[in-house]
Amino acid sequence: MERRKFVKTFGFAAATAWIGPKLFAGSKGIAVTVNAEGSVTPEFPALPYAYNALEPYIDARTMEIHYDKHHRAYYTNFVNATKGTPLEGMALEEIFSSVSKQSDAVRNNGGGYYNHLVFWNNLAAPGSSAPSDELTAAINKSFGSFDKFRETFNTAAKTRFGSGWAWLYLNADKSLAIGSTPNQDNPLMDVSPVKGKPLLTLDVWEHAYYLKYQNKRVDYVEAFWNVVNWKEVNDRYQKALKG
Repeated sequence: MERRKFVKTFGFAAATAWIGPKLFAGSKGIAVTVNAEGSVTPEFPALPYAYNALEPYIDARTMEIHYDKHHRAYYTNFVNATKGTPLEGMALEEIFSSVSKQSDAVRNNGGGYYNHLVFWNNLAAPGSSAPSDELTAAINKSFGSFDKFRETFNTAAKTRFGSGWAWLYLNADKSLAIGSTPNQDNPLMDVSPVKGKPLLTLDVWEHAYYLKYQNKRVDYVEAFWNVVNWKEVNDRYQKALKG
């Protein structure tokens, strides 16, 4: 699927289920996206770039396995976990808001499905964009400087024990915050230690970096900043402010 079609169908709306078009579990066991025009796309969303687009920072083989094996498994398992239940056809935001009442299969696979959608979209070819002036001002206000923001985010990613995610998110008071979640949890979940609207995330499960970086998570975290899709983060920030 070409980049333009992917962004229109799956881009921000699919990766951030709390605004605009919603993600649903389809009635025939296929995850679907219902867009603003009401059309339905019953397919597993394609990556918005080639497997090798993020090299040398994230290698093609890792991207292929991560996307086509790990992410696809979360997608399939989430669809199976919701099929034939009251959750089938429910927006992910709604499911996450009371995920503490759901099964581990729904929580873990729904989170894995959603988190990876955010992750893929906030990556891009090296040096392709930069934070907007407005986002930069918000970062400086919340963290003191961009360098301090980056240091705080890195710490959240590096010190997450075991597997999980680091997040930049928007609080209810419209301020920016950084935190991490275990396993496949995210800030939209009622069980999450951090709560807000996700803007930027980094996957720190070993399968995201082990082929290239082995046990050197620190090196992977530092390399991440070379492939951040700031245009996507800027767009999410603007929409989150209005949401």
